[in-house]
Amino acid sequence: MNLFFLASFLIFILMVFFVLRKQRKTASEQEAAFWSREARANSVRRKSLENLNYIKIPLESFPTHLLNDNADVLECIDTLESLTSRKIVNFTGYSNTDLKLEYGTANLEALSEYDQNYTVLVRTLQKWADYLLEAGFQKEAAILMEFAVSTGTDISRTYDSLAGYYVSLGQHQEIDRLRGAAKNLHSANRNVILKHLQNSYPDVF
Repeated sequence: MNLFFLASFLIFILMVFFVLRKQRKTASEQEAAFWSREARANSVRRKSLENLNYIKIPLESFPTHLLNDNADVLECIDTLESLTSRKIVNFTGYSNTDLKLEYGTANLEALSEYDQNYTVLVRTLQKWADYLLEAGFQKEAAILMEFAVSTGTDISRTYDSLAGYYVSLGQHQEIDRLRGAAKNLHSANRNVILKHLQNSYPDVF
């Protein structure tokens, strides 16, 4: 009996040893690949940014006439107004290395700024939409959220709130459209959004 347990223990130790060695090897290979890719990225020359998918904010089509006595809403509107004069690009899911490889190291600072502007944009849109929803302006809130989805936002609440709005109108086919938009996301949130939509509206899928 003791020999059996001893043999089992030794086998277990060997298995742990091989698993740990494999993990260390994999980690080492991944680190080497990262630094090799980073080195290549740092040598890429500046490329033109003319053909980037710049986002224009259609502020004139937004419900700026509603809740004008709400300081938080006015802050959202002011933020979006300030963004209209800035360059905005959605780089969600792309690392600095990805950006340097594609557009050159010298463009990284500008690209990071464009992406930060995008983050502010979609967060502000959802914040404003939440105030409108709370006040009962569902249709107007949907305008903001639909624009956010068209830009590729990965904010889960945007998809969830829009889906709820479509259901209230009996427009279940629109939820499938949301799923299509979510499938195209280049974001870690992609699967979370898809799973939530499917779990919340199983009859649609």
